[in-house]
Amino acid sequence: MSTDIFSQKAKRSASAIVNGKSIYYEVYGEGEPLFLLHGYTQSSKSWRPYVEDFKQEYEVYLIDLTGHGKSEAFKQELSIKSVAEDINALAEHLQLEKIKAIGFSFGGDILYQLALFNPPLIESMITIGAVGTWTINDFPEYQKIFTFENKDNFPWLATDHRSDDQIKALMEQFKNYTVRLSDEELQRIKPEVLIMVGDDDEGMDLSEVARVKKNLPQSDLWILPNVAHGAHEGETKDEFIIKSKAFLSKNRDKK
Repeated sequence: MSTDIFSQKAKRSASAIVNGKSIYYEVYGEGEPLFLLHGYTQSSKSWRPYVEDFKQEYEVYLIDLTGHGKSEAFKQELSIKSVAEDINALAEHLQLEKIKAIGFSFGGDILYQLALFNPPLIESMITIGAVGTWTINDFPEYQKIFTFENKDNFPWLATDHRSDDQIKALMEQFKNYTVRLSDEELQRIKPEVLIMVGDDDEGMDLSEVARVKKNLPQSDLWILPNVAHGAHEGETKDEFIIKSKAFLSKNRDKK
């Protein structure tokens, strides 16, 4: 089913040249800016079913992350920090001094790096299935399955991206997926963070989740039972919407 039916037409859609790359984004609603960042090999389309839930309170930005969707295909080696720098540059282009943000998987990894790169930018953030330090080499079975030759097994690839060349670049760069967050780096992260993980998420080591929770100065941890990687999707979506909106708005009255 197309995700387009879940959301109204964007009030603005455009591509911005930041750090020499074309980055596509869509804007919905009114209020404080809220960035929604998708997972690796997805696109901003994955967040469209959530626009209606947030756009009454927030100006919602759906962004095709570097290399994805309608943004320019990868031309350089994948770097989480580099993608975070692109998002920071996009925020500057949009003249946004403060944002709130939700990031799923790859999008969550980017938010941690963005919070380190530009501490004042993010007021509060939610990360879903994204935490700590790991490398794709820790999951050789993923590398074997997640290849261009197997692209037909991942139907969203054809609908989210513009060409086979772009998909091929995404799959080839998967081998460079590496995230590092030291205790000291975590302790420097200023925004309040809601760490959201499913207890059946094979990629999330709960001991690493505990380390991140221990070292983040302001953080809440929400572990969902019997839930896999997309902890905000499916049967848990309604609960996610309620809790995420409460978390993002809880400091609003203090301003």
